[in-house]
Amino acid sequence: MKIQGSVIAITGGAQGLGKAMALGLAKKGACLALIDMNTERLDETKNECLALGAHTQTYQCNVTNEPDVEKTFDNIIADFGQLDGLINNAGILQDGLLVKVKDGKVQKKLSLSQWQAVIDVNLTGVFLCGREASIRMIESKREGCIINISSIARDGNIGQTNYSAAKAGVVAMTATWAKELAPYGIRSMAVAPGFIETEMTDSMRPEAKAHMKALIPLGKIGQASHIEQSVAHIFENDYLSGRVIEIDGALRV
Repeated sequence: MKIQGSVIAITGGAQGLGKAMALGLAKKGACLALIDMNTERLDETKNECLALGAHTQTYQCNVTNEPDVEKTFDNIIADFGQLDGLINNAGILQDGLLVKVKDGKVQKKLSLSQWQAVIDVNLTGVFLCGREASIRMIESKREGCIINISSIARDGNIGQTNYSAAKAGVVAMTATWAKELAPYGIRSMAVAPGFIETEMTDSMRPEAKAHMKALIPLGKIGQASHIEQSVAHIFENDYLSGRVIEIDGALRV
C-alpha cells in the first residue's frame, strides 16, 4: 500500500501516540481522518498536519457508541471518497489490583465500572471501528489495512486485569480479521508497544520511571517515533497480515 495519497483514519488521533503517528504519516503524504473526543487537541493536531501539507479532517466521536462510530465513518467517506487504512489507537487506563489485601483482609477490589470502562474503549471501540472501516473498504472495493494498537501487557501485568484482557482481545481480533478480510484484500495487523515516552509516562515518579528503564535490555525508553515507523512499515508491506509486531527494546525477550 502506498501511503502517499491514501486515506488513513486514526482513533485517539489528537494526542500522544495517535498524534505522533498522524504527523509521521502526514510527512509521507497521507490524507488523515483524525478521530477523538477532545476537539481542542484535535484542532491542534489537525493544524500541525495541515502545515505539513496533509489533507486532514477531524471527527469528534465516542468509539464506544455504535451510532456515533457508524456516522463518523460515513462522514469520512463523504469527505474523502475512500478509506484505505485505520489505526485503532484510542485507549484508556483505569488500573487497580483485582483485590487489595492488608493484614489478611481485603481492603479494596477492582470495580466493575473500572473493568467495563477499559473494555468498552480498548476492546469494544476497536471492534466497532474495525467493523465499520472494513465495511467501507469492501463496499468501495478498496484494498486496505487495519492496524490495532495492543500492548506487551496483553500477557498479563500486575494491576492491569482490565487493560491486559482488552489488549489480549485486540490481538485475537487482529488474527481473526486477517483471515476473514483477506478475500477482500484487507490486511489486519497489531502493534504491541512496550514502555514508550508519552505524556502519561512523563507524569510518573522519577524513581518509578528509572526502575522501568533499568528493566529494558536496550537501556532506553521507547519513543513515539518508533511506533510511527513500524506503523508506516506495516502499511507499505502488503504481505504483512495477522501478526503482532512488538516494539519494546527486548523487554519481553
